[in-house]
Amino acid sequence: MQEIKRRMWLQYYMLLLIGLFVSQIYASADTKFYESFDEAFDGRWIVSEKEEYQGSWIHSKSEGHDDYGLLVSEKARKYAIVKELDEPVDLKDGTVVLQFETRLQNGLECGGAYLKYLRPQEAGWVPKGFDNESPYSIMFGPDKCGGTNKVHFIFKHKNPKSGEYVEHHLKFPPSVPSDKLTHVYTAILKPDNELQILIDGEEKKKANFLSSEDFEPALIPAKTIPDPDDKKPEDWDERAKIPDPDATKPDDWDEDAPMEIEDEGAEKPEGWLDDEPEDIDDPEATKPEDWDDEEDGEWEAPKIDNPKCEAAPGCGEWKRPMKRNPAYKGKWHAPLIDNPNYKGIWKPQQIPNPSYFELEKPDFEDIAAIGIEIWTMQDGILFDNILIAGDEKVAESFRETKWKPKFDEEKEKQKAEDEAASLSEGLKGYQKLVFDYLYKIADIPFLSVHKPEILDVIEKAEKQANLTIGALVAVVLVIFTFILRILFGGKKPVGAIVSGEAKKTDDVAETSNNQESTEEKEETAEDNTAAPRRRTTRREN
Repeated sequence: MQEIKRRMWLQYYMLLLIGLFVSQIYASADTKFYESFDEAFDGRWIVSEKEEYQGSWIHSKSEGHDDYGLLVSEKARKYAIVKELDEPVDLKDGTVVLQFETRLQNGLECGGAYLKYLRPQEAGWVPKGFDNESPYSIMFGPDKCGGTNKVHFIFKHKNPKSGEYVEHHLKFPPSVPSDKLTHVYTAILKPDNELQILIDGEEKKKANFLSSEDFEPALIPAKTIPDPDDKKPEDWDERAKIPDPDATKPDDWDEDAPMEIEDEGAEKPEGWLDDEPEDIDDPEATKPEDWDDEEDGEWEAPKIDNPKCEAAPGCGEWKRPMKRNPAYKGKWHAPLIDNPNYKGIWKPQQIPNPSYFELEKPDFEDIAAIGIEIWTMQDGILFDNILIAGDEKVAESFRETKWKPKFDEEKEKQKAEDEAASLSEGLKGYQKLVFDYLYKIADIPFLSVHKPEILDVIEKAEKQANLTIGALVAVVLVIFTFILRILFGGKKPVGAIVSGEAKKTDDVAETSNNQESTEEKEETAEDNTAAPRRRTTRREN
């Protein structure tokens, strides 16, 4: 029986190994390009030698990981780097998946983090001269600055009629994630003309390359266009309404009547202070000692509201309020009537579009290289795991094995940091509440004898917030001491609590015959409860 089980397990492991081997071969066959940046990029990626691209690329670990990537290392720079593919990638047949990771380690306020998938060099570019004008087939990835916040998908397509290359932009693209975690961006180009945009493996946008609703401008031009040579006739009247030419202004229409007039029925309120100004010189203001009349001019006291006006209905010269003029009509205009000569809004006639063409699918040009050409105000942008594959499952496998472990680790770390920050804020609020109550306790009248000691404890605990609980205990002990003195007439030695530590006081010796006079007892009580010199507390400020 044991031998049978052993053979079954052996067969299971053999099948598993064969499955993994076959899947690796399958994945390898469908992986058209992959860059992990595990090794230094020097010699494999070519940095542009154009003068404006001064940004320095660095082979660097992703923060908190042992995984390497290609790092944007300086702020406010232009960057350009390119990698030629061993074999061009055909975009016309079958599924093509474009995928890469970026991590905005210092955030992204203004800059790009996208890739350009370049056409063959026959189109007119060289690696060392790679720049913004280098011809590409597809541009894909994050871009954020000012009002721009999008994951671009732009493709360039040659019009077969005009021979012109036109940029077609995806309408309503998804937004860029706003955190500092590693994210993976995926574009899936399918043979049925469908485009899918995924962020972290989740579909964010679906579009059709041939739809005018999804791309601007539309890939297929309109069949007709306005005739550029057609001109609007001089007698063409576009006014739907016109002033009635037979209308006349009424005789009683006064165009000069004001909109508002004084309210003649208003009366000055009783108690109005006619002789009192609304504001007066501040009697407490004094001329600054360093005021120089020659340089600063004659000094004048600042004005304040006249306190006499506060109780009165008003001060100064009384004026009647204004009210709307019932005779006001404004400028007269003739009423509008339908225009008998109205012909509508003029539009040029439509003619056949010489650039119109029809096609069943986009005529993409091959991808011969991958380039990063960006301008950014942030450093810390890390590119990693750039993939071109012929199957969605291959891209999914790379996301699960390369991206997800990093992302999950970063997310847990961020969660812990957010919880710690939230806890810290909560503790600060709790401590403020505690100290507010402690200061109120210090102000209780029957604790006035011990107020200096209580304030001393509170002040020291407030400077070291971790002593909050200690401060509570110390104040409670002070109150307990006071209660004991009340109960036992002050005959039991009780330590005064100062600075959170018990400091022993001198024992009050009782005389053997208990014949101490009243004057001696009062003098002793004053000595034992004499308050130290008080410091200024926040309550007294």
